[in-house]
Amino acid sequence: MTPITPRIRIYFGSDLAIGPGRIELLEGVQRTGSLAKAARDMDMSYRRAWLLMRSLNEALLQPATIAAKGGRNGGGASVTAVGKRLIAAYRQFETKAARDAQRAFGQFAGRRTGAG
Repeated sequence: MTPITPRIRIYFGSDLAIGPGRIELLEGVQRTGSLAKAARDMDMSYRRAWLLMRSLNEALLQPATIAAKGGRNGGGASVTAVGKRLIAAYRQFETKAARDAQRAFGQFAGRRTGAG
């Protein structure tokens, strides 16, 4: 059976979209404790990662991440309780969407893979 994989992007009005990239970045911050390290792991510039997190934090009722100032102990970032709930909600929705997509579209999938 050919796997059917939807890419989920959740729009909050016209200002913010939460999709696989922002969620992966949040998970990276959670895993590493650093926005810079999470960005490097994704081959993303720190500036792009910082802009993505800033726009996310500004659009939500409460921030998804909190940055610590640099200095002798190095700074870093952490994912807030809101950020953790956002990750969980997105992943849960993604899992459900994948099951639903397989049921709805699996009957149309051929054996060919790749671009056609």
